[in-house]
Amino acid sequence: MEIHIVGGGLAGAEAAWQILQSGLTVVLHEMRPLSTTPAHKTGDLAELVCSNSLKSLSPDSAPGRLKEEMLALDSLIIAAGKAAQVPAGQALAVDRAIFSNFIESKLASHPSFRRVGEEVTQLPSPDEMLARDEWWIVATGPLTSAALASQLEELSPGHRRLYFYDAIAPVIAADSIDLEQTFRASRYDRDTDGAASDGDYLNLPLDKAQYEAFIEAVSTAEYMPLHKFEETRYFEACLPIEVMVERGPNTLRFGPMKPMGLTNPKTGHRPWANLQLRMENVEGTMYSMVGFQTKMKWPEQKRVFSMIPALRDAEFLRFGSVHRNTYLNSPEVLNPDFSCKLSPRLFIAGQITGVEGYTESAAIGLLAGRALVAKARSESFLMPPRDTVIGALAHYVTHGGLGEFQPMNANLGLLPPLERQRGESKVSKKARQCSAARERFEEYLSHP
Repeated sequence: MEIHIVGGGLAGAEAAWQILQSGLTVVLHEMRPLSTTPAHKTGDLAELVCSNSLKSLSPDSAPGRLKEEMLALDSLIIAAGKAAQVPAGQALAVDRAIFSNFIESKLASHPSFRRVGEEVTQLPSPDEMLARDEWWIVATGPLTSAALASQLEELSPGHRRLYFYDAIAPVIAADSIDLEQTFRASRYDRDTDGAASDGDYLNLPLDKAQYEAFIEAVSTAEYMPLHKFEETRYFEACLPIEVMVERGPNTLRFGPMKPMGLTNPKTGHRPWANLQLRMENVEGTMYSMVGFQTKMKWPEQKRVFSMIPALRDAEFLRFGSVHRNTYLNSPEVLNPDFSCKLSPRLFIAGQITGVEGYTESAAIGLLAGRALVAKARSESFLMPPRDTVIGALAHYVTHGGLGEFQPMNANLGLLPPLERQRGESKVSKKARQCSAARERFEEYLSHP
């Protein structure tokens, strides 16, 4: 028996780890660096192409609960995140190079792991997989090559393949930031554990006039033309700033430039608007612009972002960009264990299944890897229940929701609803939801 995984991103790496831990052999097919994508820069496994943040660690949040559940299931990705962590308040942000190196080292050192540098453009048929006693996982992500994506379309009734556009935020050299125009603070002065913090973010405050001039510049900037595909559709949790500005001049002040929970110590007041920068690496030589995805042309990014006082002489190590993300209509294509309805030895994992986010992609890889092992051994596999975060995410992927299937982050809205108690605040209700999910997950672990 041999297990083949196509794609060495977060989902593919996580699935490989879970399968290796069960004692089976894994052949990982990764086309990079021989053939690359518009977003990737290296041939590293689990390269983070957008932000370096895996989102919140707070135990009273869906992303935080998801990480705890994955860690309890021996997640390689979360272990790598902990090993590569850089300061980022309540978020799990990582040094990209350390993160990828940790994962590559763990997999490469396993005696039952083999990496093949090639692009897979043709999958074996169900009969071929059966005859060769092979099992396959496709975890090629939202930038799946055209040849393989076309073959995956054939697995869907009506040959439907869906898409949306994703955006990447710029990265800046730390020594080019004017620190006199910044102050260091975490929002509400709290760190990951909720304790008082000296601040893990560089904050770039703007007054009203500076903000309005910035909004005008964003509104009139030149943008990169997109390819002539279908009409442009963005994922709501990752909108380019120019799309937000089109929705109103104050949209950024309620989004990535919100000043809430921050006080500029140099003025003693809350800024009119505020941009946060987050460390990109352990050495602190690079910072990313939090939530500042954009499709502006590169010279325009330099011009417009240099209007922010602290960035007047900024050196941009990476400019923002926009790329097309492809995903399957998973409720039509997949069984509840992530195997394909039309090809039972083929599993799909990661972002291409219709989840959005690093941790979410890895979570589906984790479950797909475990489900494949069980099926290959003719054993039963109990998916985590829907009232856990990872189980709720899995249920959404394979069953969908109301209306057209669209990418989804981990969120408490996926969990079965809890009735709000009399006088209970939203914060308290969220904490109670997370507590209930924790109890249910512990029950699942005790009776897997």
